[in-house]
Amino acid sequence: MKRIIVLDGYTLNPGDLSWAELHQLGNVTVYDRTAPEDIVERIADADIVLTNKTPISADTIRKLDKLTYIGVLATGYNIVDTEAARERGIHVTNVPTYGTPSVAQYVFALLLELCHRVQVHSDAVHAGDWVSSPDFCFVRHPLMELAGKTLGLIGVGRIGQQTARIAMAFGMNVIAVGSGTKQPDPLDGVQWVDMSTLFTEADVISLHCPLTPQTDQLIRREWLQDMKRTALLINTSRGGLVQEADLADALNEGIIAGAALDVLSVEPPKADNPLLQARNCLITPHIAWATKEARARLIEQAVENVRSFLNGNVRNDVHRMPQP
Repeated sequence: MKRIIVLDGYTLNPGDLSWAELHQLGNVTVYDRTAPEDIVERIADADIVLTNKTPISADTIRKLDKLTYIGVLATGYNIVDTEAARERGIHVTNVPTYGTPSVAQYVFALLLELCHRVQVHSDAVHAGDWVSSPDFCFVRHPLMELAGKTLGLIGVGRIGQQTARIAMAFGMNVIAVGSGTKQPDPLDGVQWVDMSTLFTEADVISLHCPLTPQTDQLIRREWLQDMKRTALLINTSRGGLVQEADLADALNEGIIAGAALDVLSVEPPKADNPLLQARNCLITPHIAWATKEARARLIEQAVENVRSFLNGNVRNDVHRMPQP
C-alpha cells in the first residue's frame, strides 16, 4: 500500500469531517500540524504527501527518495517548490474550485462590516447606549451604501467572477484589471481597465490574484496614494500581495478610509505587524475558506486527486495549468 502523510490536517478537519475516503487509498497518517524541523523525518518514507500550509522546499524535496506526489490542500500552491518537484518527477496538484462560494461570500462579510460596523453598534446597544439614548437611533460610525459605488477587482478568476456577481446584485459597478489587449469580458457587466484607472476610480478594491513574483507587494504606497480618500481595500487572497507597512501608513494618514484583511504576509502574524494597530483596519485569521461546506468539498476533491493519480490520471496538475 502507498504511504500517505497529511502534514497539517487540523485546520481543514478539526474533527467535524472525516478522512475515511483517504484511508481507503493507502496507509494514512494525519498530523494536526508539523513543525519545520519535523517535515523531512515525517515524510521520509512517504509516497504521497498532502499539505495545506506546511512548506515543501527544494531542499526538502532533494532529501525524499520515495515521494512521487504532493497534493496541496488549497488553491494556491506557492508553499511547494514546484520546479524542484518537476525536476524530480514529482507531481503536484491543487484543489482549485472548492472555496469559490465561501470566499466570495466572505468578501462581502468584510465589506459590509466596514460599511455598517454591525458589531460596534451591537456592542454599544448591549452596553446600554440605546437604553440611555435621547433619540430612537444612534450612529457610532459612518455608514455607507454600496449601490452605485465602484468595485475594482484585481484578479477575475473563479472567486473574482463570483465576487463580481454579488457586487452587481448590490447595484455596484464593477471594473477589473485586464491584460491591455482586446478580450471578451470575463462576465457581463465587468469592464476591463488598466491598473491606474482601477486605483483612481474604485470605491472598493478587492484582491483575487495569486502571489507570484509579479504580484508580490503589489499594493504599495505608489498605488495606495492614487486611491480615493474614501476608498476601502479588501484582501482575501494572499497577504504577500500587500506591502503592510505602506498600507498601515495609508490608513493612519487617512490616505484611504479603511481595509479588511483575512490574510497577512506571515501567519500567524508577528506581534509587531503594523496593521495590528492601524486605524480602521479589520483583520480576521484566514478563515474565508473555512466554512464546513467548503472544507468538505476540499477533502472530497483532494481525495479524488489522489485516487486519480493512483489510477494513472493526474488531475489538477499544477504543472499543466496556470494558477487560478
